[in-house]
Amino acid sequence: MKKKDVWNIIMYPHLTEKSVNLVETQNKLVFIVNRKANKKEIKEAVEKEFNVKVVNVNLEITRKGEKKAYVKLSKETPAIDIASRLGMV
Repeated sequence: MKKKDVWNIIMYPHLTEKSVNLVETQNKLVFIVNRKANKKEIKEAVEKEFNVKVVNVNLEITRKGEKKAYVKLSKETPAIDIASRLGMV
């Protein structure tokens, strides 16, 4: 998977009060992703881009028609580190 491919799957981080709260409380990152991407592709893209271990990916289609991915990271990799690298917190 090339660097460009990763950002075709992960479109951008989702910045809301709730998503920042999830970073702090549940070690989760929230991204808006490509509608055609599946859980496995999202997991591989996040692991490759941020060099972390992903435990779980949950998906949701918003009312705007966007696909939102809730990515839970392993305990060894704090989500707050990735969020600060992305400028979320």
